Amino acid sequence: MPQAIISPSVLASDFGNLTAECKRMIKGGAQWLHMDVMDGHFVPNITMGAPILSCVSKGVPGIFMDCHMMVAHPEKWVNDIADAGGALYCFHIEATSEHRCVSAALCDVFDKSADDAMSLIHAIHQRKMKAGVAISPDTPSTAITDEIGEAADMLLVMTVYPGRGGQKFIERCVPKVAELRARFPTKDIEVDGGVGPKTIDVCAEAGSNVIVAGTAIFNSDNPEEVIATLKATVNAAQAKAQT
Repeated sequence: MPQAIISPSVLASDFGNLTAECKRMIKGGAQWLHMDVMDGHFVPNITMGAPILSCVSKGVPGIFMDCHMMVAHPEKWVNDIADAGGALYCFHIEATSEHRCVSAALCDVFDKSADDAMSLIHAIHQRKMKAGVAISPDTPSTAITDEIGEAADMLLVMTVYPGRGGQKFIERCVPKVAELRARFPTKDIEVDGGVGPKTIDVCAEAGSNVIVAGTAIFNSDNPEEVIATLKATVNAAQAKAQT
């Protein structure tokens, strides 16, 4: 099983002290920092882009920026995020041309353009970043085909609707984690949305090893303890699964 990784979501941080907040999380035991990039099109909110990520990268040398790209055309931003220091580029399967055609029933054949999922994964790898593929709550895990799942480095199951922090955990999304873990036993599988000490158990037992938590960590009086609890729960679930 892949190692337990905690990736605090900076969407819940104090943006006025973003570099200091990232350093605080790393000091507290976080391996990754989850950077929510929203364009106001794929989701209604707007957050940060490459210029801010570049500043964070310069201010926190060695930071692993787990870039969650909630953008309408993810193929447009690969180079910018790579140049800004992004380590992992996670795009939504719903934003690819293949999914748009199927969902909208607007075309008879899949559009094999630059925003096709496999082409996008290749482009991300060409820029020396890890590639992630995300699915929203209403998207089935089968939207991530075996081919896409094998090519990607990480799979993200959203447990809230993308675009806004602080939402309530959607437990009906958890079986998708288990389905993906069954197909991809050695893959990093991330959960994002409403995850914290009260909801980590079901995520870890389903097979998630990368845990995104925002308010549960940043709003805690003891973020180090929360990070340690999340990590320990994943490790315990993995140990149980192997017995």
